[in-house]
Amino acid sequence: MSKKIVILNGSPRKRGNTSALVKSFTEGAESAGNTVREFFLGGMDIHGCKGCFGGHSSRECPCVQKDDMDQIYPEVKECDVVVLATPLYYWNMSGQIRTAIDRLFALEEGDGNLLRGHGRSSALLMAAEGNGFDDVLLYYDHLMEHLRWKNLGHVLAGGNGDVGDIEGKPDLREAYELGRSIQ
Repeated sequence: MSKKIVILNGSPRKRGNTSALVKSFTEGAESAGNTVREFFLGGMDIHGCKGCFGGHSSRECPCVQKDDMDQIYPEVKECDVVVLATPLYYWNMSGQIRTAIDRLFALEEGDGNLLRGHGRSSALLMAAEGNGFDDVLLYYDHLMEHLRWKNLGHVLAGGNGDVGDIEGKPDLREAYELGRSIQ
């Protein structure tokens, strides 16, 4: 059965190592018959959460702020899988993806929780210069527990500081296989 997959790409580089992981994952996922929609967050106008608790999950655009999150909300509401793709910055996800994740909270507010549960799954794709993924994995595991999403796995591609460093490495095949495994 085909799955609808949303990828939140938190890299600031369209052709960087994280984006290479996204490309391989997408190819694998589409080869398995899934549909994939990628949001390149670095090119979008997304503001930080105001913590106003004014969201209403049942609205088409649940947040009181009107920005490019309005493109993401309907896709996340309807998807089966959310993929978080990000470089590792100071032992955590990039600011671009953290901002979008914070703003997804609007789907938990108001008229019903449209974010938690609902049979959703998630995967994590990360590229980094180093290999210190322990802290971000702890955060990701807690996030999956809170959201009640099934963790499909992750590809943690260390040793990739410069653009293109990931080319030819097994991490790209792992990302492809992770995408292909979604059925």
